[in-house]
Amino acid sequence: VRDTYHTGAEYGFVDVYRLLRTLDILEDNLALDVGALSAFESFILARVESFKSIYFHRTSRAVQIMLAYAMERAKDELGLLDFEDPERYLAKDDYTTWSMLKESEGAAETIRRLENRDLLKCAYERTFQVKDEFISSLFGKEEFRRNVEEEIANEAKVDSSYVIVDVPNVPSVPYRHSILLEPMEVPVFKRTKNGEKVPLDLNRISGIFSALKGFVNILRIYTEDRYRSQVREAAKKILGDTPFSARISF
Repeated sequence: VRDTYHTGAEYGFVDVYRLLRTLDILEDNLALDVGALSAFESFILARVESFKSIYFHRTSRAVQIMLAYAMERAKDELGLLDFEDPERYLAKDDYTTWSMLKESEGAAETIRRLENRDLLKCAYERTFQVKDEFISSLFGKEEFRRNVEEEIANEAKVDSSYVIVDVPNVPSVPYRHSILLEPMEVPVFKRTKNGEKVPLDLNRISGIFSALKGFVNILRIYTEDRYRSQVREAAKKILGDTPFSARISF
């Protein structure tokens, strides 16, 4: 809600006060009164759109990838991970770290590119949703991503260092209050006239929740601008064509 408000995203207007007023405890877990179902469904939709359009916007991710690369290259030179106490950690704020990277031998060129907005380009994108957490986590494995990068690079006839697989993923409906609950299981109840809370199955009463329940994944392939076309064609051949909605935004 905060981030959609500050970015001006219209889908961020959710009736959070109604959600908060209807929360209660059910079997030691935070639960939602079914009377606020429509507000909760709006919250789910807003979160999915925020995931795609704010947190994992392709340009933002390109910057994050390049910054992570710069920090990895300079971590030993600058001692970025050498913290003996919290004070030394806090001393390396954003401005200080950026200045250090800018002057370092290993990261200076990447920082120069970031300052000039000479960014990596998204050559391929595919959005999919899976309800199996194992399948979702597979794309987060380093070895799996490296194999895909090498296969695409070989097909595109470029060095594998110029092909980057980016697969951020989060639950579309997060809930981690109890270890007894699955991450997608959101407790809902109906309150009777005498105040009793009767548990309900959210999957049965909300088609929106059932449809969006799962891990929303965005698979992207980044490369240098000069290799964008050939990497796109190679990725399409190996991973399948991208949907029209994704192609028109490239």
